[in-house]
Amino acid sequence: MTPDPSTAPGSSPARSIRPALFALAIGGFGIGATEFAAMGLLPELAADLLPELHRSDPDAALGRAAMLVSAYAIGVVVGAPTLAAWLARFPRRPVLIALAGAFALASIATAAAPTFELAVLARFVSGLPHGAYFGIAGLAAADLMGPGMRGRGAASVLLGLAVSNVLGVPLITAIGHATSWRVAVLTIAAIFAVATVAIALTLPRGEHGPGTSIRTELSALRRPGVWIAVAIGSIGFAGFFAVYSTVASLTTEVAGLPATAVPWLLAVVGLGMTAGNLLGGRLADGGAIRTLIGLMPVFSVLLAGTALLAPFPIPLTIGLFLIGTVGSVMVPSVQVRLMDVAGDAHTLAAALNHSALNIGNAIGAAVAGALISWGWGFVSPLWAGALLGLVGFLCAWLSRAVERRSRR
Repeated sequence: MTPDPSTAPGSSPARSIRPALFALAIGGFGIGATEFAAMGLLPELAADLLPELHRSDPDAALGRAAMLVSAYAIGVVVGAPTLAAWLARFPRRPVLIALAGAFALASIATAAAPTFELAVLARFVSGLPHGAYFGIAGLAAADLMGPGMRGRGAASVLLGLAVSNVLGVPLITAIGHATSWRVAVLTIAAIFAVATVAIALTLPRGEHGPGTSIRTELSALRRPGVWIAVAIGSIGFAGFFAVYSTVASLTTEVAGLPATAVPWLLAVVGLGMTAGNLLGGRLADGGAIRTLIGLMPVFSVLLAGTALLAPFPIPLTIGLFLIGTVGSVMVPSVQVRLMDVAGDAHTLAAALNHSALNIGNAIGAAVAGALISWGWGFVSPLWAGALLGLVGFLCAWLSRAVERRSRR
C-alpha cells in the first residue's frame, strides 16, 4: 500500500497547516503584547506599585518602574539558551503547549503581584519562555511547511509579534488606561490561554523535535560563528531599538506633532514590521547571509536619512515605516544564519536569535538614553543607530569570511 504523502514527516496535510500556523502566531501575538505594552503602561505601574515614591517624585518612580521592562528582557536573555537546550530533546507539541501555558500563568502572577519587587520577579519569569517559544515554534512551523522553509517558518510565527505591534499593544495599552494595568495584563493572560488551547487542538501530534541532547545543543556555543551571528542581531539591530524607544520624542519634540500622533507613528512602525516580516522569510530561505550583507548598509542609510528629515512629519513617517520594514525583513535571516553555523543545535540557535534581539533592545535603549541625557538631542539615536548598523554589516561580512575560511 502506497503511503499518503500528506502524512510523511515534514509534510502535514494542507488543511491542518494554516490553523496550526495561526495558533503558533497567536502565541507570538501575546508575546508582543506582554513585551511592549508595559512601556505604555509605565505611569500606571509606577503609581500603583510605587505609590509613595510616585507622590513625592513622579519622574523617579517612572524611572524605577522601567525595571519592569528590563526584567522581562533579562528573562529573555537568560531563558532563551537554557530552556531551548533543555527542551530540545522533547516532542515540540507538548513543549509549545507548556510554554504558552507558562506565559499565561506568569501573566496572571504579574497581575496579582502585591508589591513592586514581586512584579519585577514575575516579569523576569514571564521573559524566560520567550526565546524558547519563538525558536521551537519556528522550527515546528518550518516542519509543517516542508523542506527549505526555515525562514518562512520563523516569519510565520514572528508575524504574530509584528501584528501585535499594530493592534495588540495599542489595544492592551488602551485597556490599561481605561481600567487598570492589572486588567490589561489579565487580558494578555487570556490571549496566552487561547494560544495554549489552539496549539493543543491544531498542532499535529506527529510533529517531533530532533531529539538532541543538552550537550549537543550547548556545544554550539563553542563555535565562533555562532557568536558572530549573535553579534549581528545584538549590535546590528540595536539601532532599530534606539529609534523605537524615542519615537515619542521624535514625534513631539523634533517633528512638532501633538502627543496624540505618537500611537499612530508607533502603528506605522508596526505596519512596516508586518510588511517586512511577510518578505523576510522568503529572503532568508533564499540566502540568509547574503540578505544580511545586502540590507544592513541599506538599514544604516535609512536611519541616517530619517535623521536628516526628522523635523518634517511626512518624511519622518515614511522613514519610520521603512526602518520597521527593513529591520523586520532581516530578523528571519539572523535566525536562519544562526541555524546554519550552529551544527545540529538548531533549537538553541533559533532561540538565541531572540536573546540577541533583546540584547540589542538593551543596547539601543541605553545608547539613546545616554545620548539624550548628554544633550546631543533627540535625533542623535538615529545617527548612532546608523553606525551600529554598519557594525552589524561588518559582523555579517566577517561571518561569511569565517565560514569560507573554515571550508578551505
